[in-house]
Amino acid sequence: MAANVPDQETDLPLSGVRVLDLSRVFAGPLCGQVLADYGAEVIKVEHPARGDDTRDWGRRIGKTETTYYNSMNRNKRSITLDLQTPEAIRIVHDLLPKCDVVIHNFKSGGAEKLGLGYEQLKAIRPDLIYVAVAGYDSSGPEARRPGYDLVIQGEAGLMALNGEKEQPPLKFGVAVVDLMTGMTAAQAVLAALFSRERTGRGRLIEMALYDCGVMITGYYGLDALDLGHDPERYGNAHPSIVPYGMYESADGPLIITVGNNAQFDKFCRVVLERPDIVEDERFSNNVNRAKNRLALTPMLRELIRSHKRDVLLDRLARAGIPCGKVLGLHEALASERTRRSGLVRDMPHPLAGTTPVFAPPVRMDGQRLPIRHAPPTLGEGTRELLHDLLALSDEQLAALRDKGVLTLPE
Repeated sequence: MAANVPDQETDLPLSGVRVLDLSRVFAGPLCGQVLADYGAEVIKVEHPARGDDTRDWGRRIGKTETTYYNSMNRNKRSITLDLQTPEAIRIVHDLLPKCDVVIHNFKSGGAEKLGLGYEQLKAIRPDLIYVAVAGYDSSGPEARRPGYDLVIQGEAGLMALNGEKEQPPLKFGVAVVDLMTGMTAAQAVLAALFSRERTGRGRLIEMALYDCGVMITGYYGLDALDLGHDPERYGNAHPSIVPYGMYESADGPLIITVGNNAQFDKFCRVVLERPDIVEDERFSNNVNRAKNRLALTPMLRELIRSHKRDVLLDRLARAGIPCGKVLGLHEALASERTRRSGLVRDMPHPLAGTTPVFAPPVRMDGQRLPIRHAPPTLGEGTRELLHDLLALSDEQLAALRDKGVLTLPE
């Protein structure tokens, strides 16, 4: 192996960290997946019969996986436990001394009712890092409300800033609140692990979907507070930079982002071959272009529509103006750019033969973080992990299976 290239099992940053992932659906599992990508051993605990809810969402792969489930659960192992049984809770408690992090998204009070609350688990492992994901502030009046991405998109104002101004509020194409919450939770865990190395202290980390939804509003949110009302929606255009957005060429859509006045000069003279536009005082600088966008934009759209896309892209690139094609989702994922980057890998699957899995988006020491484990089939690691970590015998595991506490892989 070349120097400075991480070994897949031992040289990753979180190698030796063990995570007990009791969460399901999106935000919590994404947090666990990020930690797993960096090398943590993530044990996903699932209901014996149904598993994670997302095993029933999206396109079916094999017997127990779906495309939705696979997008949030690479690099993990799966064990099954019915957490409504005292035997399962005892197993979780027995695993605690061997785990550094616990993640869950039970409803408010649900973890404590099961015997899995922070204080209850901290008594077993004092330096535990404990992540609780919920919809709303745990100390507020809405603590017991269930949190769903789409609901939060509406309540946090995200739908109101998305889409064209003539359209009703529009949700984002993916569950952006869950994404932000999962990624932010993983950042918090990394900070807590770093702190624990210096202080020996564990941490209680609380994540609310609503809090993260508000953060996504970014500069639009601050604009709204400064204005005292909603800022105008511009759809695919930029609220303050013109021209900047999606345009239709003669044979397909493209993105054009003219970031400064020098670029606009080249855009008019070299790309569109219309120097008169930049020489017009109304369009001489970006402040004027934004002020007069209603006069400028239709003119530009007509000119752009009169050219072939590849011709425009070539001219834009030679002028140093950022640009690109608007691709279909399948077209983008099947592209040479994606293939060359190693962002999608075909992983072995016991029933489907192979299944595509996204690779982690991070490179370290020149190498993309590895996919060490394909998204697991339901309970594939129950026998192995509980035998290795708790020394449970085949007879003990079979007795627990017969009581409905867990399932064992065939």
